[in-house]
Amino acid sequence: MMRTYSFLTVLLWSSMFHAIHMMPSHKRTNRHLRSERITALSDNEGKTLHRIKRGWMWNQFFLLEEYTGPDTQYVGKLHTDQDKGDGNLKYILTGDGAGSLFIIDENTGDIHAAKKLDREEKSLYVLRAKAIDRKTGRQVEPESEFIIKIHDINDNEPKFTKDMYTASIPEMSGVGTPVIQVTATDADDANYGNSAKVVYSILQGQPYFSVDPETGIIKTALPDMSRENREQYQVVIQAKDMGGQMGGLSGTTTVNITLTDVNDNPPRFPQSTYQFSSPESAPPGTPLGRIKANDPDVGENAEIEYSISSGDGSDMFDIVTDKDTQEGIITVKEHLDFENKMLYTLRVEATNTHPDPRFLQLGPFKDMALVKISVEDIDEPPVFSRPWYLIDVDEDAKEGSIIGQVVAQDPDITKNAIKYSVDRHTDLDRIFNIYSGNGSLFISKPLDREETPWHNITVIATEINNPKQSSQIPVFIRILDINDHAPEFDKYYETFVCENAKAGQLIQTVSAVDKDDPPRGHKFFFELVPEFAVHPNFSIVDNKDNTAGIMTRRNGYSRSKMSTYLLPIMIFDNDYPIQSSTGTLTIRVCACDSRGNMQSCSAEALLLPAGLSTGALVAILLCIIILLVLVVLFTALKRQRKKEPLIISKDDVRDNIVTYNDEGGGEEDTQAFDIGTLRNPEAREESKMRRDVIPETIFQIRRTAPLWENIDVQDFIHRRLKENDLDPAAPPYDSLATYAYEGNDSIANSLSSLESLTTEGNQDYDYLSDWGPRFKKLADMYGGEDSDRD
Repeated sequence: MMRTYSFLTVLLWSSMFHAIHMMPSHKRTNRHLRSERITALSDNEGKTLHRIKRGWMWNQFFLLEEYTGPDTQYVGKLHTDQDKGDGNLKYILTGDGAGSLFIIDENTGDIHAAKKLDREEKSLYVLRAKAIDRKTGRQVEPESEFIIKIHDINDNEPKFTKDMYTASIPEMSGVGTPVIQVTATDADDANYGNSAKVVYSILQGQPYFSVDPETGIIKTALPDMSRENREQYQVVIQAKDMGGQMGGLSGTTTVNITLTDVNDNPPRFPQSTYQFSSPESAPPGTPLGRIKANDPDVGENAEIEYSISSGDGSDMFDIVTDKDTQEGIITVKEHLDFENKMLYTLRVEATNTHPDPRFLQLGPFKDMALVKISVEDIDEPPVFSRPWYLIDVDEDAKEGSIIGQVVAQDPDITKNAIKYSVDRHTDLDRIFNIYSGNGSLFISKPLDREETPWHNITVIATEINNPKQSSQIPVFIRILDINDHAPEFDKYYETFVCENAKAGQLIQTVSAVDKDDPPRGHKFFFELVPEFAVHPNFSIVDNKDNTAGIMTRRNGYSRSKMSTYLLPIMIFDNDYPIQSSTGTLTIRVCACDSRGNMQSCSAEALLLPAGLSTGALVAILLCIIILLVLVVLFTALKRQRKKEPLIISKDDVRDNIVTYNDEGGGEEDTQAFDIGTLRNPEAREESKMRRDVIPETIFQIRRTAPLWENIDVQDFIHRRLKENDLDPAAPPYDSLATYAYEGNDSIANSLSSLESLTTEGNQDYDYLSDWGPRFKKLADMYGGEDSDRD
């Protein structure tokens, strides 16, 4: 035993609350060490390398956390078989917590924990140990690593993930319905003992809820829990470690559980009968009162729909639901009449709009109530028998004649007496009146349909005992027509007959109008007055369409004998009594052309000399005056030598092109324009004012520049163009003046005869025959010797 002990690599001694188990270590003997050393020496002599095995191995140490003893906690002892006990070796400790948490005695190798350790902060420490020769400073053993593990103790209580939980579950849920799961964790080592084994239990909330001890799931423990009885529950859950055994640590949390509503309650009226009243004058839509059925549910489960299921007032009243208060509002649907019915009875039904099928077995989710409505009598105004009246009256009705009657009565039971009157705002002329006692209307003034065919008046009925109660009714009075107007010509006719007219010729068609309006329409008849029943000159033909034609009865009429004829015509209507009138048609005799178009109807023209009428004489006189004015103007313009206007007509605003295309009359034409004068250096032109505008003082008379230097027409034209461009009296519109001058550079020279007067002797035109067929005509005219004579 002693021999084996001497070769142990490490001796571990630990003392604390219980023994620390140490894993077995490998052993080395001194014999082995000596053999290794001999091998090493022989190898050195033979120049060979060898591996030196360490002489110690460190096991794993264990310590208890949270040590509270009076002395430092002994961890273990480090020792090597190289240590002879003479103090030549020194032990050194490095790594996690060396020197602060763990202290080693460098002489003996004893290790102590200097402080209290917490496994939850750090559960494993890795350290390294060295054994050094004090004299040489050489390691007698290679550095070795060892581990110190902290053994857990139950020093942490379970902690829930939340300090407070909130959950909800529908009311009336079955037993065992999961509500929520709570979770607690323990910081102790779950792999060592039961320090981290948590068990759940319920401290508060029984008998309504329970908790699963292992999972922490909270469940319902009672059936049919009603939200209406209790809505909020507070449950306290405990989590205890050590598997729930005594001595274990524990933690708690609070769970607030709310029961949510389900539609498990039908609506119920708090009373079976409701009483309301309404005045009979209440208009439709007037609210009379509110009723409400109570429903303990909330939200949409408490929504109620009201309806009238039956009753004698279902047509007179209505009920609507107030969505905000879930009340039923009873309103008037039709006009009420106290005298007709004084009490109505309604059966009102309240029904849930969102019933839950799971609870239909509890009964119908609706309720019924009786509503009685009494009608209150009020003093109402008189009521007419009709909404309006229409009365027909002949326009010849006598004053004081009764034309109709209006009837009104008091609808109340008292049946107060009524008086009638006419609203004078609707009868300003006071044509109609009414008997106040019986409502009979009569005429106060004559009527005239042609002036006013309709009268719209208003009749007022008022209670005698209460003048504030009154009503009014419109009365439409139509005036019926009688035949009291005779027909007459529809217009004034200007009729003429030609002197050369033939017998039987139509000269005029006449028509008539009548202010009356017979129901069958107008029908007029035309004939000559009895004194002229057989007229020698004209006759009348009734066309049977309310027109008549005037015809000639002889050939030819003479203005000298009779210039105007008066033809009286009688016009009759076809109504009763028959009305007639006489209209005189004036017929003038006129001179006409062969086509019958009138030329003159005046008799004065016959007195003028042979065929000259007054109009012709006036025309001749006007022509003479115009000629005299033109002569005066021409003389004045010639004296002033004004410029010719570019545009003669004031209204003519089109572009104008002035062309000079006079080719002259040949050699014999001495009146033609002589272009040679354009070359005359002595030529002078005075400025001419425009004839189409009035001269103004601001335009001074300009003299044209002398043309002494103008040796060619082209220069003359350029000068004139410049003058026209700068002329302030030029018209505001564009104009174009052309000067048809060929110039001096033409190869063919000038063919014009305008300059023939300035040349002497005969000219030779034989060269024209060489110019081709285009100049053949000129060659024939001027090429021969006898051309001039010809």
